[in-house]
Order: sequence, then C-alpha cells, then structure tokens
Amino acid sequence: MIIGGLQRFSLIDYPGKISAIVFTRGCNFRCPYCHNPELVDPQRYAEPWQEEEFWAFLQSRTQKLDAVVVTGGEPTLQEDLQPFLEKIRKMGFLIKLDTNGSNPDVLKDLLSANLVDYIAMDIKAPLEKYSEVAKVPIDKTDIEKSIELIKQSTVDHEFRTTIAKNVLSKEDVVNIAKMLQGEKLYILQRCVPTKILDPLFLAQFEPYTHEELEQIANLIENYVLQCLVR
Repeated sequence: MIIGGLQRFSLIDYPGKISAIVFTRGCNFRCPYCHNPELVDPQRYAEPWQEEEFWAFLQSRTQKLDAVVVTGGEPTLQEDLQPFLEKIRKMGFLIKLDTNGSNPDVLKDLLSANLVDYIAMDIKAPLEKYSEVAKVPIDKTDIEKSIELIKQSTVDHEFRTTIAKNVLSKEDVVNIAKMLQGEKLYILQRCVPTKILDPLFLAQFEPYTHEELEQIANLIENYVLQCLVR
C-alpha cells in the first residue's frame, strides 16, 4: 500500500463516527480542481509513509477511533487494497471508502468480502461529459457499473459531485441526479480552488452562489430523497 498521508482525527469524514483518514497515492483521473495534487501528480509526490508507522498509529487508537476512512488519490488502484482493509477490519474498525468508481470489479470484490461499511462515490459529470471533466479517457460503462453496485448494496453510502459554473451547468447536475433516481443522499460540494492540480483552472473559475446552489438542490430533490450542499 502506497500511503501518501494520514489525518489522525476527523469528526466529519465518516458520518456520525470518529475516524482517521489514510490517503493513498496515485489517481487515474486528472480533474483540474483536485485539492490533493500531491497525491495525483507524480512530480509533486512526497516521500510515502511507511506502512509500519500507520499500523503502529492505528494500534494506539483502538479504543479512541470508530473508523478508518480510506481515500486518495484513488484507493482502488492499490494492488494490496483488500488485504490492507482486511487488517483494518481485524483491528475492529469500521471502514469508509472514497472512490471515483472507475474500478467496479475491485468495488464488487470489496463488497462481497464485507470489507466496507460506508462508500462515498464522486460522480464527476453526466456520463457524456466524463472525459471532458476528468481530463482523461473514461470508460463510462465502468462508472455506470459502480453506481449500480453501490445502489444495490446494503452498505451505507453517498454520491457527491464537486461543482462550479465552468465545470458543470445546472442542467448537468440535474442529469447526474436523474442517474441516481430514488437514492437517499446526494451531496453537492462547492469547488474551493486553493491548492489544486491545475493552476490554470483558477483563471476560468466561476463559483455558484449560495442561492444558486440551493435552487439546484431543490431541483435535485425531485429525483433523490435528500440533497445537501457542502
């Protein structure tokens, strides 16, 4: 497991739980607004954590933390993700997985092995705009498969989308919500371009106002049970 970083404490990343966050290094998308460029761009990689350090930290928190959030980068690119999660599970922690949904076969195996308690999938765009937003060729079928796997699972989950006017229109966001018809929770994340993958994105950046986000959320609630704005 290539560990790019560790946040020792969080009250917000796993709903209702006290968690630590482990950041895996490497991603197959190149979203220009990505706020973890040091986990995506090989030229910005820092020295990885030693796994022994992570396990020693986790052992010291067995009575203090409820869960471990595994995020990235894109965790499903890690060849040893399953044994890594198995070890976390044996230590008694709940596991939340953040994913871009590009590896449905890995996701299926993790769900079958009961190694995930909560999944957050980032949906970048309507299917027809996926490659445009992610800046790499995307197999849209993989995205559809991952969405369906998560929707059909019994695992708690959320779908979420980072939005800005220069990335997605209101119609785009509503079209994503239509793919999630009947889902319990869809989260709109404000794009906050401070530390990002592509600095040129800043020249084009145009945020939605709070009022516009609320209008979009109201439209989306025609398709999902709850839409939250973060």
